[in-house]
Amino acid sequence: MKQKSIAIVGAAETTELGKIPDMSQIALHADAALNAMADAGLKPSDIDGVATAGESPTETAHYLGITPKWVDGTSVGGCSFMLHVRHAAAAINEGLCSTVLITHAESGRSRVGARRFARSPQSLQGQFELPYGVTNPPTMFTIPVLRYMKERGVTEEQLANVAVVQREWAAMNPRASFRDPITVDDVLNSRMIAYPFRLLMCCLVTDGGGALILTNADRAKDMPQKPVYILGTGESVETPMISQMEDFTSSKAFRVSGTQAFTEAGITHNDVDHLMIYDAFAHLPFYGLEDLGFCKPGEAADFIWERNTAPGGKLPLNTNGGGLSYMHSGMYGMYALQESVRQLRGSAPAQVDGAKISVSHGVGGMFGASGTIIFSNEAP
Repeated sequence: MKQKSIAIVGAAETTELGKIPDMSQIALHADAALNAMADAGLKPSDIDGVATAGESPTETAHYLGITPKWVDGTSVGGCSFMLHVRHAAAAINEGLCSTVLITHAESGRSRVGARRFARSPQSLQGQFELPYGVTNPPTMFTIPVLRYMKERGVTEEQLANVAVVQREWAAMNPRASFRDPITVDDVLNSRMIAYPFRLLMCCLVTDGGGALILTNADRAKDMPQKPVYILGTGESVETPMISQMEDFTSSKAFRVSGTQAFTEAGITHNDVDHLMIYDAFAHLPFYGLEDLGFCKPGEAADFIWERNTAPGGKLPLNTNGGGLSYMHSGMYGMYALQESVRQLRGSAPAQVDGAKISVSHGVGGMFGASGTIIFSNEAP
């Protein structure tokens, strides 16, 4: 993809975040979409491309009164929206459409109009993992994290520290679900969920959503908001069964996706001013930092412990508070993308001074998929 040929011109989350018992899931999609259109100065008739996951793009387009020329229903878990950005950029560059709306919303907490997800007994997971008690994210992610901690020498205190540092960022964000300071002891004394995960090491369960609007860079110059350009993209998948990861201490999908994005962007890690790594659980930033190449294998826990990712650190990470303290309705990737856009627009609650390049990296399923988007706010 040609660098900076595509820009984000609309970005917004739902009007409310957290607990929204009076709105259905499809209504949350519409709320986020209409907010993003208002942000871009557009209306539904201006949209000719639609992408979403969790909800059907057919239902979403119909609900919004949009008849698109291009649709994408790619659904590989929480990073689906990173893949949508990549696919939409390619579609616009190819002339298949001109203005793409990407939506996400979940009634994750209130479950109003939410879809039910049930693994088929005939699926690979149903046959080879479910019978052994590997049933949900906490019991799935424990498989690699225990191996990782043993081989890398990572302590429970270092794992807990991820949540502590991200709460510091959340404290500066008025829309964050939890803002009160916490300590490593607070995390380790919170309720055990599935060893080694305590409650405060696990993502929130909330209601809400977000939406992005993409168009070509030339048109973006005339839009009301400061354009945020796409510099590089990557995607990959590995396995639907966490027990079948090639290496429990590293994600192949992360490595492939990240390498693609950095190669396309033509930048080095030192060029990155801001980083978002999907953090459904506290261990994921370790894998992201190492698999993307910001840290060598085994160095990420110390890197965070030494406050390199904290406010004032050299690599600001998960500056909205992340899925641990800001927001996590089930598929978090959209919120990571939103924060990257805010940072490069200069409108983030915890703004990183002079941020010019942001990396937004997502995971789908339990290390099953990955998407990486690199953004720049400097015009081509």
